[in-house]
Amino acid sequence: MSTESTIAPPRTGIDVPSAVAALVTVVLWSSAFVAIRDAGPALSPAPMALLRLAVAAVALSVPVLARGGVVARLPRSGRPWLLVVAYAVLWLAAYTVALNTGERHVDAGTAALLVNLAPLLVAVAAPALFGERLTRWLLLGAVVSLAGVALIAFGSGGGHRDGLGVLLCLLAAVLYAVGVLVQKPALRHVDPLTAIWLGCAIGTVVLLPWAPQLVTELAAAPARTIADAVYLGLVPTALGFTLWSFALRRTDAGRLAASTYAVPAISTLMSWLLLGEAPTAVVFAGGTICLVGVAISRRVPRRS
Repeated sequence: MSTESTIAPPRTGIDVPSAVAALVTVVLWSSAFVAIRDAGPALSPAPMALLRLAVAAVALSVPVLARGGVVARLPRSGRPWLLVVAYAVLWLAAYTVALNTGERHVDAGTAALLVNLAPLLVAVAAPALFGERLTRWLLLGAVVSLAGVALIAFGSGGGHRDGLGVLLCLLAAVLYAVGVLVQKPALRHVDPLTAIWLGCAIGTVVLLPWAPQLVTELAAAPARTIADAVYLGLVPTALGFTLWSFALRRTDAGRLAASTYAVPAISTLMSWLLLGEAPTAVVFAGGTICLVGVAISRRVPRRS
């Protein structure tokens, strides 16, 4: 059999729907950092993650059940199920808890710098796992964006840093990268909406041991904290991860992951507008560099 009939032709342009989905996802995930920081004093890391995933699972059940034929869209064999369970546990549950905990020990700039090592890990691993091209534009964009994130971390001074927080944020970065690399092949067997719905449901089950603590903390939490947690479940998780899954199904994992280098820049701006945390000139410069790096990394090489 000719390989020409089984291998998709190389991309020669930008896939507009996936690019728009990636852009919206980046904005939504950026807002999550602000909501986490706002809710952190009243909700512990694991209970916050539990409420976030539970809200997302319930919200996603509405469109999933409305489409009908749920059973027909579920994975049909053991390996796809294993992939879905793996990214649900590693990314949606464990990453969220690690990030929530890490932000209690390091300032936001340092957390953004460490967590955003994940896209670089994806960019390096994706060619070996999926046969994606590791282009010079992707590498150059990653380096430029990392420089911008480093500037943001430097300009966010005033926060404290300790070894535990650094390790937790590095763990979050690894879990993030592994989650993307596991989800990519899973999306060959399940559609994006069903994939994230299953992931949120499985993540909720994994975090159920913290349900009693969640109930106790919610009883004493202000309404604003509860609103933050519900927002985290509905918008950055339910909508954001669904859009991410849609884009990941249509885009190289490395190039898509590089788009998230814009998250520190956008979250810093949101934090300034919503929480009154004014960024320095260095942070503004770092944010601009992040966005330039993202633009570089998403360039598609021309074919000769």
